[in-house]
Amino acid sequence: MSKDARYGLLYSEYEYATYLRIPFEKFSLVVVCFPLLAFIFCVAYSVLYNFESATYTHCQVYNLLPSISAAIGNFSPQREIWQGAIALHAVPRFYVAYEYLQHHNSVLYSQDLWIGHIAFFLNVIENIALIMLSFFTSSRYYAVHEKAFITFIVGSEIYMFLTCILQSRYKKKSRISLKWKKRFLIANVVCIVAAVYFFMRHNSFCEPYVYTLFALAEYIVVLSNMAFHLTAYFDFENKDLVVYKRGVALTDR
Repeated sequence: MSKDARYGLLYSEYEYATYLRIPFEKFSLVVVCFPLLAFIFCVAYSVLYNFESATYTHCQVYNLLPSISAAIGNFSPQREIWQGAIALHAVPRFYVAYEYLQHHNSVLYSQDLWIGHIAFFLNVIENIALIMLSFFTSSRYYAVHEKAFITFIVGSEIYMFLTCILQSRYKKKSRISLKWKKRFLIANVVCIVAAVYFFMRHNSFCEPYVYTLFALAEYIVVLSNMAFHLTAYFDFENKDLVVYKRGVALTDR
């Protein structure tokens, strides 16, 4: 082998030397844990230390739980912890959305690829809306927060629905992943309907504890959404996230 060839080989090995290799299952778990742990902290801290303010309603009826907007945006340090968690998980979430796009391009039949691209777009929109509603809190920027929240709910619902359709059309179906996705989607839809019902009932009749049921339904909406995204654990099983000099890549284990 010539000297130039040896140098070329060494340079190639240096360029693609692995700095870090992470099982993608663990990576997806960590990404979801940022907002999950922050959410649990914000609700618990609000109940323990800001109970009266966090559970206050306009008609002053008995209420045991704060709404999500109140828990994550109205008080400190909850607001800063939630925003920090969302900021930390945002870039990895965009990366997971990109990998899902690549995944769909490899496992879908050509006639279904357009659905995969729409799902990718909705996944990105959902993440952007989540960032906006987190940093534009309801207590300070109500109009922006409201629009971002609606965009998040609508975008996430359509995304989850399309993803279930896509998985049912894979060349090789992942039954476990699809089964759990359907369960989390159903739970999400049911609790959105319940949250709307309890919210309207609270505003109409001002009954004790109805707002508590609204808040509880809200919590399940958020948790089922997180759980849906956690099914990436099954979709990218036996894959590793590899960090090297020239970037990152998802490779077979």
